[in-house]
Amino acid sequence: MQATKKPAVILSSGGLDSTTVMAMAKQMGYALYALSFDYGQRHAFELSAAKRVARALGTRQHLVIRTDLTGIGGSALTADIAVPKHRIGGDDDSHEIPITYVPARNTIFLSYALAWAEVLGSADIFLGVNAVDYSGYPDCRPEYLEAYAKMANLATRAGVEGTTRVKIHAPLVHMTKAEIIQQGVQLDLDYGMTHSCYDPDTSGRACGACDSCTLRKKGFEEAGVKDPTQYI
Repeated sequence: MQATKKPAVILSSGGLDSTTVMAMAKQMGYALYALSFDYGQRHAFELSAAKRVARALGTRQHLVIRTDLTGIGGSALTADIAVPKHRIGGDDDSHEIPITYVPARNTIFLSYALAWAEVLGSADIFLGVNAVDYSGYPDCRPEYLEAYAKMANLATRAGVEGTTRVKIHAPLVHMTKAEIIQQGVQLDLDYGMTHSCYDPDTSGRACGACDSCTLRKKGFEEAGVKDPTQYI
């Protein structure tokens, strides 16, 4: 009799990184529970990609949570603020946190993941944050993830009673975008089903110039892998 697979909650945006993480969790033998968010993002086309990914990787369940962050705003992804273009590698490239940062987004998303993991009896939450080839978001750093995991085990009944110790898995955190893509290729991932652009057109074609597109194109080029993305 085959052993029951351990459940894992995977934060899925339908993008390159989260899809790679989901494939890695599947290879590790976890039962996949994908969690995506409709939070008022201008690039809501990513939710279609998340659904494709969930089907392709055989998730047990794909939950899409609606939580409107447009009322808070403060980001080019949730407010009427232009998405910066040609920033990385250009004159506007700096160490400042870009306006595409969504305030407290990963903290909000991880809190939902933590709640679902507790209901599922899961000790494992996976997400695709990266602290090497990324836009400089503060909630993508290893020290943030360590602090969140500590808080998580203080904040849940399962943690207090000692029945489950939640672990936050971020296997891409120290990888370059090229290394992530090479990992995905080894796992036979079709990156054509993913979506990364912050400012796509109405048909979902990527702009090719936002931070996310720039990092994606750079990653495929450095990995020596053909980029399947449809750009405007």
